[in-house]
Amino acid sequence: MSLTGTPFFLTSIALLIVAVVLPFALWGRIAGPPLVRGLGRLLMLLFAQVTAITVVFVMVNNANALYDTWGELLGTDTHVAEARDLGPDGMGGRQIKNEPKQLQQFRPADDPRVGAGVQMTDFQGRISGVRGEVYVWLPPQYNDPAYRNQKFPVVELLPGYPGSAKSWMGSLHAAEQLMPLMQRGEVKPAILVAPRTNLLPGADTGCVNLPGKVNADSWLTVDVRKMIIDNFRAGDKPDSWALAGYSAGAHCATKLALAHPDRYRAAVAMSGYNDPALERNSLAGKDPKLRTRSNPLNILKSANAAGKPPRTALYVSGAAGDGYQTGLALRQYAQYPTAVDVRLIPADAGGHTTAVWEHQVPQVFRWLGTQLRA
Repeated sequence: MSLTGTPFFLTSIALLIVAVVLPFALWGRIAGPPLVRGLGRLLMLLFAQVTAITVVFVMVNNANALYDTWGELLGTDTHVAEARDLGPDGMGGRQIKNEPKQLQQFRPADDPRVGAGVQMTDFQGRISGVRGEVYVWLPPQYNDPAYRNQKFPVVELLPGYPGSAKSWMGSLHAAEQLMPLMQRGEVKPAILVAPRTNLLPGADTGCVNLPGKVNADSWLTVDVRKMIIDNFRAGDKPDSWALAGYSAGAHCATKLALAHPDRYRAAVAMSGYNDPALERNSLAGKDPKLRTRSNPLNILKSANAAGKPPRTALYVSGAAGDGYQTGLALRQYAQYPTAVDVRLIPADAGGHTTAVWEHQVPQVFRWLGTQLRA
């Protein structure tokens, strides 16, 4: 049973009701010596406490889409079949243009909280060795006969850590918010793609490739990207692709966009950071070389020093001390054609929460519409 599904939530509510009613019904009816009666009453009280805590956990988990399964919560799930050394380009000596198409079967999303029109597939990445679910939402124009020959831009949506692939659709209500805006022409139509990013038990991959551990970078920027192009009318040029993330996902979005300007044109980072070590469970943050190489600021500095500033547009938002300084640092080192748009979020907006990021969805997609083209 999914931790974020309605069945588990209703089950926890039912158990809480039973836990409240049970003492009223049985408190004075327990037979036996005093020790037995006392133990029985203590167990009823403990049951009530556990069920109350469970209901609170389920409500928080549903609101923030932190853990999908028991395996994620208990740290027993892994979504890595293999993690070969794929080299600096993350391709392992292969050419994406030579890879055969990987057509997928899609089905309606298994959680109604993600909203109407969201579909999903279970995907095995051929290059990364990662397997996981990928959620896709198509804009209202996609099935309009007037657009039958048009390809659409794509935005990959990345959650924080811990975080579910469903969080942008569920907690942030991205598709629900964007549907009417796209129908009215206020936001340009785009395909939304939400791949799994929680790949290893008890660890944030930092969206890096780490031989022997995980190839999270290649999963997101090679396998998922190609699969979407193979299965949908999605643009295949960098100008058609962007990333958007919050918290740890913001770090990933910025890092991947700057590291792969040949794959992405833009990135949105809400309440993120540059130094991966700021996430204590980050694999990149615990490895000195990876910590340096996967810091977006260092990626930008290195590209500038090589005389190749990336043609990348960044939208960085955050409160003071929670992402805003991150954007200012990137903007300081941005050289044409790199562009960094920094937005300050008021300190009283709500803190480091999904409510703050949900509120920004329309604005960041209006901005993305100025950067992407089919």
